Amino acid sequence: MTTKKNNDKNGKALIDKRREIANNRAAELKKRIIPYLEAREWIKTGFSLAEVYKVRKKRIMEHFGVSEDEWEDWHWQMRNRISDVETLSNFLNLKQQEKEEIESVAKKFRWAVSPYYLSLMDPNDPMCPVRRQGIPDLRELTDTCGNADPMAEEFTSPAPRITRRYPDRLIINVTNQCAMFCRHCQRRRNIGEVDQPSTEAEIREALSYIAENEEIRDVLITGGDPLTLSDKRIDWILSELDAIPHVEIKRIGTRIPVTMPQRITPELCKMLEKHYPLYINTHFNNPREVTEDAKKACLMLAKAGIPLGNQAVLLQGINNDPHVMKKLNHELLKIHVRPYYMFHAKSVCGTTHFCTTVQEGIEIMENLRGQTSGLAIPTYIINAPGGNGKTPILPQYLISQNKDYVIIRSWEGKIFKYSNHPYAADDHEYQG
Repeated sequence: MTTKKNNDKNGKALIDKRREIANNRAAELKKRIIPYLEAREWIKTGFSLAEVYKVRKKRIMEHFGVSEDEWEDWHWQMRNRISDVETLSNFLNLKQQEKEEIESVAKKFRWAVSPYYLSLMDPNDPMCPVRRQGIPDLRELTDTCGNADPMAEEFTSPAPRITRRYPDRLIINVTNQCAMFCRHCQRRRNIGEVDQPSTEAEIREALSYIAENEEIRDVLITGGDPLTLSDKRIDWILSELDAIPHVEIKRIGTRIPVTMPQRITPELCKMLEKHYPLYINTHFNNPREVTEDAKKACLMLAKAGIPLGNQAVLLQGINNDPHVMKKLNHELLKIHVRPYYMFHAKSVCGTTHFCTTVQEGIEIMENLRGQTSGLAIPTYIINAPGGNGKTPILPQYLISQNKDYVIIRSWEGKIFKYSNHPYAADDHEYQG
């Protein structure tokens, strides 16, 4: 009996000790997240700004004299993109110098914003992260570092409208149209002065190239923004790809859920649903862009069975903050969008004021790995110069290696010796 009591006592002591260790560890982990919990209080999101957005939307609607039904019509949104300073100044408080600078930039680089995306811009703050993505900046003209085609797309195009940089996949560029011309756009050289979708003849040549090269199993439809095309034209392109036996999956790259979510209609989703397997990658850059309207659009696509990913671009003053990027990724998961890539900004002519250092990108990744769920962690990508493809950039977790073991660093900075032999003793923190 005494032995049983001693065993029970020892067992309870062991449980208490384990719980003490677990509680200490939980307290340590909680301490790590406090900086983010404090920071997120000042990070504005599309959801927290919902009432403000409604006021701005009402003002724009009154200016144009439109009904709610017209506002929700994507054709109306496209027809009424704002592309002149006088109209813009009705909604943003612009100084005369700002007006003159916008007009100067417009002589070289086209700009336009949808009424919807304009409603997300702070009228009084020139540093608003939404506003900076859509409104021209004088630095676009003073940039002497950028390259018109840093991806060398002109030299990786074996057929009209095709860009090919990888063995088994390629891009079809189907239009130069967008609902809003991003100031950091990598293809601003293609925007031109007018909207110009690819001709049927050009697309047929691109499709013929794909059909003749059986190693192509993955096709990305991009632009411009392919969802500015009609349902009929998109359906035709997807149907032609469906008919090519070796094409296994199709992808669409679009910023429409961000800049003009009204385009995502039940009719569009019903059509896209026919073309399984189809994936969509979109392009949210800041938590303020994740709105109720964007949520509605993304959930419609998700319910049509289309997986959604996000390709953010790391941009100075927009999202180059670990807490802002984490909040963006959390907001995206709430609307069924998986953070996929975080691109390092390309040195495109007129856009280098958006560029950050690689070290900033690595710092953001350090503040994501282990600090939040894996679903909220994109892959940080640098596009190798000259069209040599995407290169993942990671913090250094593998310190050294040999045939018997590797030395690794955990997300907390702890160093471990990890054996390559499955029957080796448990690995512990490495003392060097």
